[in-house]
Amino acid sequence: MSGAAAIWHDVECGAYGADLPLWDELAAAAAPGTVLELGCGTGRVALRLARRGHRVVGLDSDARLLAALREQAAGLPLRALHADAREFALPRPAALAIAPMQVVQLLPGHRDRLACLRAVAAALRPGGRFAAAIVESLPAAVDGARPLPDVREVDRWVYSSLPLEAAQGDGEIVVRRLRQTVSPAGELREEPNEVRIAALTAAELEAEGAAAGLRPAGRRAVPATDRHVGSTVVVLEKEVP
Repeated sequence: MSGAAAIWHDVECGAYGADLPLWDELAAAAAPGTVLELGCGTGRVALRLARRGHRVVGLDSDARLLAALREQAAGLPLRALHADAREFALPRPAALAIAPMQVVQLLPGHRDRLACLRAVAAALRPGGRFAAAIVESLPAAVDGARPLPDVREVDRWVYSSLPLEAAQGDGEIVVRRLRQTVSPAGELREEPNEVRIAALTAAELEAEGAAAGLRPAGRRAVPATDRHVGSTVVVLEKEVP
């Protein structure tokens, strides 16, 4: 494992699997052809698709996460690409691009998403598709519901991430967690963690896609789980000349 950043990424994202059947389905429909994953992290989705025989390019701006991905990708048809999702290029066009787990909402605003969508459009072959998972709104809170922490043990260290709050504010959704680390000697360390994602609707993303040369090609749904909200997956398609 390549450091604390990769460990926390796996603690908080690695166990999520509600979306995996959809990425499997879209990749199978696009085969043969390269699958590009934006914000691939340590490879939750990219490694799965590569192990199923798909050629995959996993793009992320965090070199620490890509180092962890490369450790696991030996012998697989997977290339790790260190790049900004708003400005990148591929040597060969991809058949499918995906952005799981609200990656496009991590971009600060409209201009950043438009730059990303234009880069994606340039990276796709004609008829290629881009599928992005977004959270359009938060569900109503359930009285008495207590979230469970995400926990992982690595080299006798225990890492626990407890969801505290998800709040919808002015133009953004803020997710707050408490990260706790317990050493092999039993010493406890705590630190708050906060992630901000831009508020975004499927219609807004489709309009931005159209401005970047990607036409709407349907929407899919990823169901909620006991630990994660459901997502809308917006599918966009590059027009055939």
